Amino acid sequence: MRLRILGCHGGETPRHRMTSFLVDGRLALDAGAITSMLTLEEQSNLDAVLVTHAHMDHVRDLATLADNRCQSASKPLVIAGTRATVEALRTHFFNNVLWPDFAAISMVSGELPTIEFQVLEPEAPSRVAGFETVPVLVTHTIETAGFLVSDAGRTLAFSGDTGPTERFWEVLQAHGEVQALLQEVSFPDHLGWLALRSGHHTPETVAKELPKLRDLRPMVLFYHLKPQFQAELERGLARITGWDTDVISEGDVFDL
Repeated sequence: MRLRILGCHGGETPRHRMTSFLVDGRLALDAGAITSMLTLEEQSNLDAVLVTHAHMDHVRDLATLADNRCQSASKPLVIAGTRATVEALRTHFFNNVLWPDFAAISMVSGELPTIEFQVLEPEAPSRVAGFETVPVLVTHTIETAGFLVSDAGRTLAFSGDTGPTERFWEVLQAHGEVQALLQEVSFPDHLGWLALRSGHHTPETVAKELPKLRDLRPMVLFYHLKPQFQAELERGLARITGWDTDVISEGDVFDL
């Protein structure tokens, strides 16, 4: 399983891209930086996008991705998420006002629709782009799911946007071996009040969460850092010991 980092920040500048990861070239996790980081050919090769929640920094590039694929792809793009996330995208995004409803627009290559939605039930395994995928609800300001993504005996866990939570860690423990964990952390410790209010982590709170993994020891990849606090967050995260951790950057590649 190859993980490519397209975007891993909680904000955007010319050097920072918002949340988006690519697994084996065919499955995207969130859509904050798909069209800004992938060629047209790479976009056409995507089978699906797993969406954690409907906030703009995680869905924005679904608009330009659908537009590009309408003209170049030969198969519909599956957009998968929990029912609340899919309904938010249908109602507020692909609604023929903010953006065309590409679920009702055929690709130029034939009669198939440009996008198809797949509703995922929390904690129910589903096949998405050939991967076994399990969504787990986490703690954010709207309905948000973390994911377990598995293939050929390898598992990647993706926290989604969340503050302190419980069920996500329980499901990981029940699953067993996990090779890597994409773990969000957004604000420095002195802004803990803002992290709590907005459903995010600080180094201090994430350090209290990791022991909930108990005997699991995945590689922990920190993402969603706010660009203006990058240096301060890196110093805070460096104080977390006992885990194999990395603050990831756009363009990084990991073979799990």
